[in-house]
Amino acid sequence: MLGATPGWPAVLADGPVLLRPYKRSDARAWSELRIANQAWLAPWESAPPGPWAEMNSTRAYAFVYRDMRRAARRGDSMPFAVCLREGGRERLVGHVNLGNIVRRAFASAYAGYWVDYRVAGRGVIPTALALAVDHAFGPGGLHRIEVNIRPENGPSRRVVEKLGFREEAYHQRYMHIDGGWRDHLGYAMTSEEIAAEGGLLTRWKRVRTPK
Repeated sequence: MLGATPGWPAVLADGPVLLRPYKRSDARAWSELRIANQAWLAPWESAPPGPWAEMNSTRAYAFVYRDMRRAARRGDSMPFAVCLREGGRERLVGHVNLGNIVRRAFASAYAGYWVDYRVAGRGVIPTALALAVDHAFGPGGLHRIEVNIRPENGPSRRVVEKLGFREEAYHQRYMHIDGGWRDHLGYAMTSEEIAAEGGLLTRWKRVRTPK
């Protein structure tokens, strides 16, 4: 998956949390995970029309994988499979993507993520996002990461708020999701905001560990 994106492809890890590029062989695990999480994910995602099971089938994964691979090769995104390593095994539990990458004077990307409801609350996605942001600000050569979230999506908002992203905007009718144009809150972070702390993962570990 070599391409034009600095720092890509990449494998990132902290403890049991592993981020890596997707593989063709992830089709079955991805499909089973997505179908099991329909109620947890469908209200918050912009998705093409059609039955959830069909849009998240192993056949659909072939198209998703192709599109992710092409975008990464163009330098438009860095799509990571989020895995947990437990008991000597690795299993797919979520997704983090740095997308809409713009270079030169802007040096920015939008981050998106989701996680299996069965591991939510265990710090998996905050750790994964912190790893991805540190990579983006380092080898990825970016300066700013934005995250846009529906105000009603409490779990997703808690992820960025725990990590210290700034809430900086309210976007009215920002994206068509779940049958309508939905408002979103805009969060952002620049590399200068975490440089003195040694990176976002270091900040997250400090905040997460009780004193």
